[in-house]
Amino acid sequence: MATEVKVPALGESVSEATVAKWYKKVGEAVAADEPIVELETDKVTVEVNAPVAGAIAELVVAEGDEVEVGALIAQIDEGAEGAAASDEPAKEEAPAEKKEEAPAKKEEPKAAPAAAPAAATTSNSDHPLAPAVRKLVEDKNLDPSKIPATGKDGRLTKGDVLNFLEGGGSASRVAAPAPSAPAAPKPERELRDGEERVKMSKLRQTIARRLKEAQNTAAMLTTYNEVDMTNLLACRNKYKEGFEKKHGVKLGFMSFFIKACTTALKEWPAVNAEIDGTSFIYKNYCDIGVAVGTPQGLVVPVIRSAEEKTFSELESTIVDFGKRARDGKLGMDEMTGGSFTISNGGVFGSLLSSPILNAPQSGILGMHKTQMRPVAIDGKVEIRPMMYLALSYDHRIIDGREAVSFLVRVKECIENPERILLDI
Repeated sequence: MATEVKVPALGESVSEATVAKWYKKVGEAVAADEPIVELETDKVTVEVNAPVAGAIAELVVAEGDEVEVGALIAQIDEGAEGAAASDEPAKEEAPAEKKEEAPAKKEEPKAAPAAAPAAATTSNSDHPLAPAVRKLVEDKNLDPSKIPATGKDGRLTKGDVLNFLEGGGSASRVAAPAPSAPAAPKPERELRDGEERVKMSKLRQTIARRLKEAQNTAAMLTTYNEVDMTNLLACRNKYKEGFEKKHGVKLGFMSFFIKACTTALKEWPAVNAEIDGTSFIYKNYCDIGVAVGTPQGLVVPVIRSAEEKTFSELESTIVDFGKRARDGKLGMDEMTGGSFTISNGGVFGSLLSSPILNAPQSGILGMHKTQMRPVAIDGKVEIRPMMYLALSYDHRIIDGREAVSFLVRVKECIENPERILLDI
């Protein structure tokens, strides 16, 4: 009896994924709940487990294909005895009919420079469009045969369509031949000695697209200030051992900055708001995104209702997020819906930078390296541990007065941590 394996729910606002890697080949044995495929979304990587034990009967899609939530991706012959897993990559078996078309793939790049539109027409017409790609093509009224395809075996991907649109591609099927000029740069250049080409992951493509969208959409401006870390360092050094002993987690700087930001966000709610069409949406909660760098790219897990959490709860959550982000184990629900973001470039040694907004949010705070610098204190020059702070904001909703006042409030809370506890 064949059991279907389908794409599971991937989280809010995520409707499709890319098949990143098959762990099994057709005919191989699989145990119940054993991972059989890795799916890559624009935010996280998800493993899909076998619902039953048996043998892989069919791999419906190949690596690199885009699939929608609920789509059939494999079938398992329940109870059957399969072969032991081999060291050969599973992608060569998935699916069978796609193996026959593989030789055509090697000829494509040679023809592309001479006649890119013709090559695209042939490759796109030879393969059915994935549901996500077909929907986007139909919504934009595009002619798929005129869009250069870069997917496996010449298949058209959603990224190809988005790149075509961003490059000035026409939204009309009738006028589709006209945008052939913008598509000219698409053929890949020859690599020189010492170079290698690595395909961008779906996550990296999404990061690039969203950052550029934020720059193109928001009236983004950055204001700066500097904070004296003397009192905060003294407070941390005084209580860090007792804090760790009682709560089982180290006392870091991020929990202080999150608390300082939630205090300031209550006083300047526009920084915590977002624009929706011609309306402003103000939020009576502080869902703080904490940017985490991983080998796969930047991810921003969200701490819900951060204003209600204790220092120990914040530190525990931050440590947990960091570990699971590096392991690719964050859930989709943990990566969506933030109202404000904090990015700490100081952990990498950054002294000053201008962070880019995490749309649709209207504000992001950039922390930086703490460095001993000479400053004037009561008419005298003293060496103090100083940190530059940067607040990037959307000037369409946040005025300069609000942005500067918000950052000054954060500065006051950090320089005098007791303000956070006393709410003054």
